[in-house]
Amino acid sequence: MVIYFIFAFHIKKQCAYEESLTNIILKNLLLNPKNTKNMNIDVEIDKNSGYCFGVEYAIQMAEDALLEKKSLFCLGDIVHNDMEVKRLNALGLKIITRDDLQNIHNASVLIRAHGEPPETYQLALKNNIELIDASCPVVLKLQNRVKNSYDNLQENNGQMVIYGKEGHAEVIGLVGQTNQNAIIVGGEHELDKIDFSRPITLFSQTTKSTAGFYKLKDKISEKITEKNGNLADFDANDSICRQVSNREPQLQLFAQSHDVVLFVSGKKSSNGKALFETCLKNNAKSYFIENESEIDENWFSDNIKVGICGATSTPMWLMENVKNFVNKL
Repeated sequence: MVIYFIFAFHIKKQCAYEESLTNIILKNLLLNPKNTKNMNIDVEIDKNSGYCFGVEYAIQMAEDALLEKKSLFCLGDIVHNDMEVKRLNALGLKIITRDDLQNIHNASVLIRAHGEPPETYQLALKNNIELIDASCPVVLKLQNRVKNSYDNLQENNGQMVIYGKEGHAEVIGLVGQTNQNAIIVGGEHELDKIDFSRPITLFSQTTKSTAGFYKLKDKISEKITEKNGNLADFDANDSICRQVSNREPQLQLFAQSHDVVLFVSGKKSSNGKALFETCLKNNAKSYFIENESEIDENWFSDNIKVGICGATSTPMWLMENVKNFVNKL
């Protein structure tokens, strides 16, 4: 009986201690909310970020076509975002290269928003390929302008110069309008490709930086003057898509109004790289991520404002995933 009493007393005392400890912890948590796991973070997605019209149009055409077909080929990544490419691949969209296209017959192939050179359409006719053309209207209009300008340049031995990224799908389509004779310039470091004593017509890839274009234009003008050329023979055309270029000033304000910026984009996106630089120049705590798995919790602290934005190739569902992840921190 004595042993039982001592044991029972010990258990009762232990329970009272644990109950008291629990009460202390709960009281401490209530009085000190910073000790809870979740931080108080205000998260906002930039309303101007996400797909541009051209990309959204191409995605919609792919989804509509896949409702009728078991599978559909797409010439190159439909968008420069691996997460979206994987989603569409699961629906039946198969990515092919231009080399693959040579051996495809009697099939359906989607042309993405970047557009294609004339050779692609010729090959489609030869191989009995149904083309589902999702080329961006802005890009198609630019292709026509480049072709017409190039034809006119032949009369006075002029040069067609494209400000863009060599190998980029849109640039390949533009150069195709000039029988592969256009000069591709990625920046002022490549201006030695141009003969400044001859007439020059300049166009730009639609997704390049506006500031970069005008800087290049001024450098070409300087070179023409240095070489005693004729500035009247220099025709510079700002062909940058305004839906893209207008995002730069909008992002400047967005980045400045948040403590931390998460820029969501595929690493292949030229537009993404340019827009991220805009964020970084205006907010040192800007981070480039492809998805929520790349987020580092050390980037955040309590009571801060986090802004989420992205490229013209970034789907809204991906930015929503990032927002949900941050809200759980």
